[in-house]
Amino acid sequence: MAVDKNNLPTHVAVIMDGNGRWAARQNKIRSNGHAAGLTRAKEVVGAAAELGIPYITLYIFSTENWKRTEEEVGYLMGLICKHLRAEFDFYKKNSIRLLHIGDSSRLPKDVQTDLHTAIAETAAFTGTTLVMAINYGGRDEIVRGVKQLVANNTAACNITEQTIASSFDVPNLPDVDLLIRTGGEKRLSNFLLWHASYAELLFTDTLWPDYTVEEFYADIEKFKNRSRRFGAIQYGEAHE
Repeated sequence: MAVDKNNLPTHVAVIMDGNGRWAARQNKIRSNGHAAGLTRAKEVVGAAAELGIPYITLYIFSTENWKRTEEEVGYLMGLICKHLRAEFDFYKKNSIRLLHIGDSSRLPKDVQTDLHTAIAETAAFTGTTLVMAINYGGRDEIVRGVKQLVANNTAACNITEQTIASSFDVPNLPDVDLLIRTGGEKRLSNFLLWHASYAELLFTDTLWPDYTVEEFYADIEKFKNRSRRFGAIQYGEAHE
């Protein structure tokens, strides 16, 4: 499917839901679903880079995901490490820069090390920025940001939207233009609550491992047909 590269979203965020259900339907264990989901994530990120979308954020592991079994959490952490170590050539070829949002302090030491290494090694790349949301929660990011302002003795009269945003994990991260959630659920699940205030939301029943690049392109085209008002009205609407 050909995609017109004009009027693309600056920032696409994706809730990659449905790995476990996909595995169950395939009569496979949940880890097989996560592995298949990782393959799909690489394809979609590559497609975003080819289109020239400046930012794409993937919801990889939430602050609530620690409630899952120790076995599943351990597998997911190992999968993250394996991916970060193995995919440098992919990032280099596509000039993809990596960033992380979330509380890294709770992550296993090997994941922290691999994250820091991958971010440093891709820092000079100038193509699409892939933001990895790992141990991330929208409320948690806001709370940590406010605590940072308090620790810096920021006066109440100096607190604005800009100062709050400057305290976030990636201070210059643009607002989300398009948020896609796969898997049939229609909720944000504590994802980018601040950044997605005016995001266009697209929900699909497709389970993440079945979400193709073609469907991603189609969702980009749907976004381009949305009328974005940001609280205002367009000329003529006041009389309609």
